[in-house]
Amino acid sequence: MTVADRAAALSISGMSNYTVKNLKQVDNMAEQFGLADNLEARFARKPLELSNFGVSYEKFAPGFRMPFGHTHGKQEEVYVVISGGGRIKVGDEILELTQWDAIRVPGDVTRALEGGTDGMEILAIGAPQADDTEMTQGWWSD
Repeated sequence: MTVADRAAALSISGMSNYTVKNLKQVDNMAEQFGLADNLEARFARKPLELSNFGVSYEKFAPGFRMPFGHTHGKQEEVYVVISGGGRIKVGDEILELTQWDAIRVPGDVTRALEGGTDGMEILAIGAPQADDTEMTQGWWSD
C-alpha cells in the first residue's frame, strides 16, 4: 500500500492526522494565466491542508523569465533549486542560482525568477501563510 493509499484509508476511518499529495499532481496554476508553455506552478498549501506555511513546485523553461515580480506582506520565502539553474532578481540585485542553492527572501522584497539555459526546477517554501501577494507586471527589465 502506498503512503497516499494509507492516508486515504486513514482519512476515511477518521484517524489520519497528515496529508499526502504528489506535487506534480497538484493543479498547474500557470495554465490559468496562459504561461503553461514555459512554466509549471503547483501551489500545494491548500491541497496539503497547511495552516502555517506554503510550499510550491515551479519549473521554468530555458530562458523563461517570470513576467512579473511579487512581494508578500509578512511571508518570507526560501527557494531551493532542485534541478537546472537560472537567475533571481531580489530587489535591485540579480543573482545566479545553481542546483541545491537555497535563497531566503523577506516578504516585503520584490523578487522574480528566470530559467537558465537548461531550465530550472525549484521548491518554494513560505511562512507564515500569506494571502497578500502583490504582483508588479514588467518589474524585471534589462
